[in-house]
Amino acid sequence: MLKDKKVNVKVKLAFFWVALMFLYIYNDIFSMYQPGHAADLVAGHLEGMQFTPKLLLGAAALMAIPSIMILLSLILKAKVNRSVNIILAVFHILVLIGTQFVGDTESWHYWRFNELLQVFFLGIIIWTAWKWPTLEPSNV
Repeated sequence: MLKDKKVNVKVKLAFFWVALMFLYIYNDIFSMYQPGHAADLVAGHLEGMQFTPKLLLGAAALMAIPSIMILLSLILKAKVNRSVNIILAVFHILVLIGTQFVGDTESWHYWRFNELLQVFFLGIIIWTAWKWPTLEPSNV
C-alpha cells in the first residue's frame, strides 16, 4: 500500500507562493499576444495609465511580495509565519479586487480565468496558514 509522507506546512506555503508567481508571470506573457499591447508598453503607457517611476516602483514592490514570501515561508517561526502569510494573502486579494476598476475593465477571458486561479491560491495560502498544526498539550 502506498503511503504519502506529510508535507511540512512551511514547504506547502512556499510552493503556493511559487504557483502564484507563475500565474502572475504567465498572465503578463499572455497579454503580449493581445493586439496593440506590446506597442502600448513600448510607448510607455497601458490602458490609459502613463508609466512613471513611482508607478513602476509600486508594481515592483507588489510583485516582490510573492518572491520574498517563498523564502520567508521557509525561514520564519511558525507564529509569525502564519500571521504574515494570512495578512499578505488577504492584501493581494484586495489588490486583485481593486485592479478590477483600473484600466480596461473588459479584460480577455484568459486574464479573468488567471485572476480566479490567483484568488484560489491566495485562499489556499490563507486556509493553510490558518489551519497551521499546533502541538497538543501534554498530559504531564
